[in-house]
Amino acid sequence: MHEVSIALSLLEIATGYCKREGYKGIESIKVKIGKASGVLPQALFFAFDAVKAGTIAEKACLTIEEIPISGFCNSCSSNFSVEEAYILFCPRCGDTSFRVETGRELDIYEMEVF
Repeated sequence: MHEVSIALSLLEIATGYCKREGYKGIESIKVKIGKASGVLPQALFFAFDAVKAGTIAEKACLTIEEIPISGFCNSCSSNFSVEEAYILFCPRCGDTSFRVETGRELDIYEMEVF
């Protein structure tokens, strides 16, 4: 389960920022996770709850915003967005010549600290 290492990395980034800036604790961490990132949100929630114990983020809640996959098809020149975790062809024309533009994110975009 690679979500444990991701949770540890999120915690390390957040606590490092707090220590550098002089904050004492973390109330919440909000992340954006793309559907194509390979991260399972429920597993990340579980892992985060396990690794935050005994840290300045001990009482922090994790909020996840899932980002759908979107892209541009080189064949039919259309933009598309899908809810699936994987895309093998353009949902409009069926061609395999496309560029994925969103869906691979794994970013902290907001924290509440004190």
